[in-house]
Amino acid sequence: MAEQAKIYYQEDCNLSLLEGKKIAIIGYGSQGHAHALNLRDSGCDVIVGLYEGSKSWEKAEAQGFKVFTAAEAAKQADIIMILINDELQAAMYKKDVAPNLKEGDMLMFAHGFNIHFGQIVPPKFVDVTMVAPKGPGHTVRSEYQAGKGVPMLVAVEQDYTGKALDKALAYSLAIGGARAGVLETTFRTETETDLFGEQAVLCGGVCKLMQTGFEVLCEAGYDPRNAYFECIHEMKLIVDLIYQSGFAGMRYSISNTAEYGDYITGPKLITPETKKAMKKVLSDIQDGTFAHEFLTDMSPAGGQAHFKAMRKLAAEHPSEKVGAEIRSLYSWNDEDKLINN
Repeated sequence: MAEQAKIYYQEDCNLSLLEGKKIAIIGYGSQGHAHALNLRDSGCDVIVGLYEGSKSWEKAEAQGFKVFTAAEAAKQADIIMILINDELQAAMYKKDVAPNLKEGDMLMFAHGFNIHFGQIVPPKFVDVTMVAPKGPGHTVRSEYQAGKGVPMLVAVEQDYTGKALDKALAYSLAIGGARAGVLETTFRTETETDLFGEQAVLCGGVCKLMQTGFEVLCEAGYDPRNAYFECIHEMKLIVDLIYQSGFAGMRYSISNTAEYGDYITGPKLITPETKKAMKKVLSDIQDGTFAHEFLTDMSPAGGQAHFKAMRKLAAEHPSEKVGAEIRSLYSWNDEDKLINN
């Protein structure tokens, strides 16, 4: 068994460590806007760094922030949190951040990808830390506004000042994480487990499972709308129960018929071969195979060709058309949608 990592709470964090520090948030997307707003509401000195022509520039200014180019923001700041897409970070860092780092600055990330896989190699004279919320940016913001927080991870890759962990914990308190709990980890552990969870379970595994179930029912002659309800729509009900009460709580809430089917059918689908395939997925993440494949496709030379082709193919799955029709029928269709059908 792995050693239990420490969890930090509000009483373990000292917000005053951020006093007199200027914090630059590079990027103003899902996480960027939430970090910036929460930090400011906690009394921190925050600026936003974006590329010239960014569509987020006016939005950040409208919300009261001083916005600069990434280079200028990095130059002014003592703490630089990079919150742009993984595949864009290395080039932006090299061009805008690296030339403007001062001794004792703290370079921060919300995901360890670029540090762990050697795409960004910071100088020895800065602290390098991570605060990674375990939730999307809009939830980080809404939970903070409700006086609560989203659980977060904290990690230190490089401790030049001797205060890297304490400053990172202060940051986690300022964006609300310490209200819920901040789990200490490493860049390696966060990166590898995050990628594995996304690929094998949360996105890759779950989406393919739901779509395949939909296909099986449709191919057996059932109405696609029934198939959508039973294999896709109701997933939220089950996941919410697990989120609230664990597997036992979910099974307590469903029928005996459903629970019995759960026990006898799960192992028929998730077999030792499936587990073997999952282990290969993890191995490809650990040895850098996935990172190399991803960055090659995302590079200017790769032109995202494979990525765009896969996205187009996924969008054409029959469940997407049926789902759009069904979602349009219900009142909850107008609730804070991320994209329009």
